[in-house]
Amino acid sequence: MASLLEQVSLRFSRLTMFPFFDLAHYAVSVMSLKEQRGAAEVSYRSPIACWFSAMLYCFGGSMLSSLMLAEPPVAFLANTTSVLLASSVWYLVFFCPHDLAYRCFSFLPIRLMLAGMKEVTRTWKITGGVAHAHSHYHNAWMIMIVVGWARGAGGGLISNFEQLVRGVWKPETNELLNMSYPVKVSLVGAVLFTMQHTFYLPVAKPNLMLFYTIFLVVNKALMMLKECASSPFASFEKVLGILLFGQQAASPKAKSEAKVPYNGASSDYDHTTSGETGDSVKKRHAKKSE
Repeated sequence: MASLLEQVSLRFSRLTMFPFFDLAHYAVSVMSLKEQRGAAEVSYRSPIACWFSAMLYCFGGSMLSSLMLAEPPVAFLANTTSVLLASSVWYLVFFCPHDLAYRCFSFLPIRLMLAGMKEVTRTWKITGGVAHAHSHYHNAWMIMIVVGWARGAGGGLISNFEQLVRGVWKPETNELLNMSYPVKVSLVGAVLFTMQHTFYLPVAKPNLMLFYTIFLVVNKALMMLKECASSPFASFEKVLGILLFGQQAASPKAKSEAKVPYNGASSDYDHTTSGETGDSVKKRHAKKSE
């Protein structure tokens, strides 16, 4: 049984992300952009700004981690094939006649598959960021964690800059002030893979990659199917906040007001208003969990 697990983990760790997993990442990212308030209008008013926003969604982690390591943030453009693939997905999602591409990707079984594949790429991005930081700063575990975190959740961490490209400025949506589930789980992954890389966690890297990815995919699917906003870390965060930081437990009224529909994510930039329909609320709340 142990040898079978090792074989499965080893084969899984050797998966290549290009083209299918990368394509799923681009599709989910661009769909999340389209579901932001005003993004469709920006695409017709200024296609260049919309395209640049899409590239920030798709390659934000690479750009942010490069900046942290004093590397060119435009290095991702050297991978012409990936940029062209992401640009093709952006064009189809925003400009396909009758919105056929977006409707196809939004079909629940397809969206679940794409979201799960995107979570697989998250694991690869985090491990790649940790290894890349280690090559520059040997055993500097803080740097390894930060770069791995940036590589895995860069699109969310630079959301304020992406908003600015579309002419929106809402600093209160800063991820550090109110972290979304993807940003939190990427931070957890960065810590785990850094500990493994520095031999503080006695687990083989392929096994850790497999277990962490299973955790990501299962939680993503459950959050989308249940249209639930609760995070797997909510109870732990509550206890930690009370014990270490003197936070007060939320009242039942506050909890009921904090409930968010759809797939477990609050909107990146906008809060809902009483006059909005349920469909528009769901669309804008899709980005964080993806």
